[in-house]
Amino acid sequence: MNQMDIAVVIVSWNVRDYVIDCLRSVYAEFQKAGVNGGIWLIDNASTDGTIALVRDLFPQTHIIENEGNVGFARANNQGIEAAKPFAPRYYFLLNPDTKLQSGSLRKLVDSIETLPDAGMVGARLVYGNGRFQHSAFCFPGIIQLTFDLFPMPARLYESRWNGRYPRTLYQHDQPPFPVDFPLGATMLVRADVTESTNGMDESFHMYCEEIDWCWRIHQAGWKIYTVPAAEIVHYGGESSKQIPAQSIINLWRSRIKLYQRHHTPLRFRIAKKLVKIGLSRKADHEESPNIQEAYHEAIRLWEESSVRAG
Repeated sequence: MNQMDIAVVIVSWNVRDYVIDCLRSVYAEFQKAGVNGGIWLIDNASTDGTIALVRDLFPQTHIIENEGNVGFARANNQGIEAAKPFAPRYYFLLNPDTKLQSGSLRKLVDSIETLPDAGMVGARLVYGNGRFQHSAFCFPGIIQLTFDLFPMPARLYESRWNGRYPRTLYQHDQPPFPVDFPLGATMLVRADVTESTNGMDESFHMYCEEIDWCWRIHQAGWKIYTVPAAEIVHYGGESSKQIPAQSIINLWRSRIKLYQRHHTPLRFRIAKKLVKIGLSRKADHEESPNIQEAYHEAIRLWEESSVRAG
């Protein structure tokens, strides 16, 4: 069996139309870039006919049908494991609500091949209407947590204080620039880096799994870059929108583990206090009873969390 260049892993849940557009764009880029690639679609028990339509339109796609929603991290790892026998040089983890623009895949591959210290690269993302989208961030700490929880001066939301990189770095003619982590929507990773860091931690059911993984990739001595020349459309949050209250709980549960693992006990205790005050405030200003309840559940999870956990 010839070594595969790229194994694309896509995790889907009830976003059929986005999946079809995504697959169409990836197969077009395989041909345009002249790469030997395959796609592994891991479906977390969709009920919208995703699998039947993919089989009809793209029979060459490798499909894993989960009987339930096993989460984002575990599903990605399933795809990586299934593709491993094909010995890909790179794994390309891609959200289903993305669409590769012409030439984007070739530019990502060329960049990682010319950056020997790069363990991962991410694309320049735009929304469906072409608007700029922040594609990478600094690792979250106490200050970024404060931005998430409390109103801050508008001019600071675009700053490094809030984990953002300057928009000027994302201009198409700019070279790849080092980042802490890219948005999990697009991540091209060396296969040896994927295997040596054991992929995503499956204890993160949803959210923060890519942040934790990137933290571990950095700790292993690799760098991560954003490639401005490689543009990909990312519509954003299409699965999460279907379960807003549960998404809030999932997010704040995952943040517990992230802050436990990557911050000192003192910083975690500070985070706990901020979360209790900030989410209580959000609940007080929320009209939806379901969302209010979700905030209170998140507070309870943080209050019951210990300084250190697995």
